[in-house]
Amino acid sequence: MYSLVSAPVLGFDLTRLAGGSATAEVVLRGLRLQSADLPVLAERLPDEGVRGPLWVEVESAARRMPSLKGMSKEDPASSLALVERAPIGSVDALLTCLRYDVMSWTWSGTGRDAKQSDTAAAATALLCDAAVGSYLREVLDTDSRRRLGAGWVSAMRKLPPGAPIDLGPHHYVVSALLDRLRSLRSMDLERLASSAEDARRNAGGWSPAVHSASWAAYLSDRVRTAAAAQMLLVQAVDTADIPLADRAGGVWNMLSGAVQALVVRDLLDTSTAHRLLAPVVAALGPAWLG
Repeated sequence: MYSLVSAPVLGFDLTRLAGGSATAEVVLRGLRLQSADLPVLAERLPDEGVRGPLWVEVESAARRMPSLKGMSKEDPASSLALVERAPIGSVDALLTCLRYDVMSWTWSGTGRDAKQSDTAAAATALLCDAAVGSYLREVLDTDSRRRLGAGWVSAMRKLPPGAPIDLGPHHYVVSALLDRLRSLRSMDLERLASSAEDARRNAGGWSPAVHSASWAAYLSDRVRTAAAAQMLLVQAVDTADIPLADRAGGVWNMLSGAVQALVVRDLLDTSTAHRLLAPVVAALGPAWLG
């Protein structure tokens, strides 16, 4: 369900979770880890006597996450609120994405023979602890959440800042859109919601266009670049304080599609690029396009 190729889906869930921005930050840092960072992370992984009870709490908390299974026909208002908040993915899907996508470069071999070094496995486990603690923020008690993230926070203090986030050949225009979102005014929020509503009513061609952009990212080896852009978008949407109902109602999809298109803009045909970018241009004007 979650993967770097389908980072917009992960972003859609994160933008609707209280701990989404923090989870996005962990993913972003994970995407920039290097071999020299792994021992620092591994050294700070708590032993199983500490982690075992914490992961029992994680499993219990995961079962308390909002789920569409809890929808009630007798209470439409409650059901609508649930639809707005319930994740598409799960904790297991997040862990799979982190272990096998974000940390793919730490594995050797293929299939059942694939393995990590002890250091890489411990570093990956610490990454997973931190991400799960923030992902489950709404349902995990504060003490467990802090203990899950303590090793990661300690490691981040010891590590250098890491390489700058690479947004690919169209770095500046992607950054310009993110900057534009971070400084939204109330009238901008209204235009975004209106443009998203219009795009939803006239959704023909949108899904194939997003698929084309994602496929272009895969073929051009920009999957990690596109995923990083989506995680930055999660944070920009939070900074802009876009209402949850608007995020769930189409604003996220509209913005996410535009970001995906910008990352591979040089590879898209004109009609596909226009389909994904036009709704955002209509809402925010063209200045950020350069």
